[in-house]
Amino acid sequence: MKSKTHKRDRRRRAVLNEAGLQQVHLNAAGIDIGAEQHWVAVPQGRDEQHVRSFSSFTSGLTELAEWLERCNVDTVAMESTGVYWIPLYELLQSRGFTVLLVNARHVKNVPGRKDDCLDCQWLQKLHTFGLLRGSFRPDAEITALRCCLRQRENIVIEAATWVQRMQKALTQMNLQLHHVLSDISGTTGLAILRDIVAGEHNPVHLARHRDPRCRASTQMIIASLTGSYRDEHLFALRQALQAYDFFQHQLQDCDMHVEQLLHSLTAKLPTPTNPLPQPRTAAKAPRSNDFRFEARPALFTLTAGIDITQLPGISPHNGLRLLSEIGTDMKRFKTEKHFVSWLTLSPHVKASGGRVLSSRTLPSANRAAKLLRLTAVTLRRSNTALGAFYRRLAARIGKPKAVTATARKLAILLYRALTGQLRPQVLDAQHYEEQQRDRAVRSLHRRAKSLGFQLIETKPAEALS
Repeated sequence: MKSKTHKRDRRRRAVLNEAGLQQVHLNAAGIDIGAEQHWVAVPQGRDEQHVRSFSSFTSGLTELAEWLERCNVDTVAMESTGVYWIPLYELLQSRGFTVLLVNARHVKNVPGRKDDCLDCQWLQKLHTFGLLRGSFRPDAEITALRCCLRQRENIVIEAATWVQRMQKALTQMNLQLHHVLSDISGTTGLAILRDIVAGEHNPVHLARHRDPRCRASTQMIIASLTGSYRDEHLFALRQALQAYDFFQHQLQDCDMHVEQLLHSLTAKLPTPTNPLPQPRTAAKAPRSNDFRFEARPALFTLTAGIDITQLPGISPHNGLRLLSEIGTDMKRFKTEKHFVSWLTLSPHVKASGGRVLSSRTLPSANRAAKLLRLTAVTLRRSNTALGAFYRRLAARIGKPKAVTATARKLAILLYRALTGQLRPQVLDAQHYEEQQRDRAVRSLHRRAKSLGFQLIETKPAEALS
C-alpha cells in the first residue's frame, strides 16, 4: 500500500515539475506597507531599480503611483497593515489599478532573514504567479457608512467606560446606587447623579427623583444614597459625568451623520415595490445606545425590498451594522459556504494521513461574525427554531461551540435572504422540535430495517404501560 502511495506521489511531483508555475499577472507589483515609508517591487527590467521605497506623505504616494504607471504596472498586491494601507489603497484605485488587499497569514515568507525590501519582492513574486487572493472590501459608499458605524461603536464603548468610572466614584463614597438601579445612566440614575454633583447630598431629597417605572423602592434608594460625600470623590464623579455627557453629544452627532448618509444612499436606489412588513416583534422602549432615528425603512430600501429584521435576533440596529460590514452585493461570494468561510464560522479542517487533526474555526477579528455570535447568544432562551437549535447543541457539545454553530446557521439564513433564495421568517421552537423528532424516527426505521426488524408505532399510554 505504501509503495503505491509513494509511486503516486512521485508521479504527481513529476507532473508539477514538468508543468511548472505559470505567470498569471505579468504586470504585477508588490508593496510592503509601513508607517513612514512603503517599499515597492516591480518586475525586473521595468526600471533601473526594480525595488524602491517611497515616503508615506501624500507627495510620496503620488510619486509611487506615477512610478507604477511608468513601469506599466496594472495590478498591485499589498498587506493589510493596520490602517496605513488605506490612503495608498484609495489612491491606487482612483488611478485605475487593480489592488489586492492580502491577508498577512497567507503570505508568510520562508524562514530566514526578513526585511521590508524582501517582503515587497516576495509579494510581487506571489502575485505574479497568481497565488494571492484579495480580501473583501465593500463598495465606497458602504465603506463610508461602515466607517461611521464603527466610529459610533467606539463612542458607545467610551461612554460605557465613563459609566464604570461613575460607579467607581460612588463605591468610594459607599453609595450603592448602582447596585439598586439596573442602570445608573437611566432616567432615575442620571437625575440623582446630576443633583449630587450640584451639591444635594440629602438621601431623602435625592430619592424624589425616582421614576414611577423604577423597580427599586424609595426606601431602598434612600438607604443606598447614605454614605460619605468626600470632595475628592465628588470631583471624580463630576468629571466622569461631564465626560459621559460629552460622549452622548458625540453619539447624537454621529447618528445625525449616519442618517444623512442613509438618506443619500437610499435616494440613488429605486423604491421597493413591495410594502414594508410589520415589525416581527412589538415595539419596545428605545435603549440608550439605539439610533436616534428610524433605521428600518432605510435598511429595507438598501436591501431592495428584503426585510432582514424578520430574521430572529436581528434588530434594525444590528441589521444596519451587519449590512455595513458585508455589503449589499452577495454576488461577491460564490456560495453560502464561501460567505460562511469568510466569516470564519465554518470548521477549518486539518487532516494528515487520513486522520483529522483539528477542525476548530480560525481566529478572526471579523466584526460581522462577532455580531452574529452576539445575536446567537441572545437567542438562547427564545422560542424560535434557532433558539431550540442552540439549546440542543449546547447540551451536547457545550455552549461555545453551540454559539458558533448558531451564528453559522444565522449567517446562511442571512445570505439566502439577501440573495432572494429565502423569504425572511421566524420558525418557532415547536416546529423545529417536530422536525427533529421526525428525523429521529426516520433514522430508527432505517436502522431497524437494516437489522431485520420492523418498528410499530404505539400510543403514549401503551408506551408507558
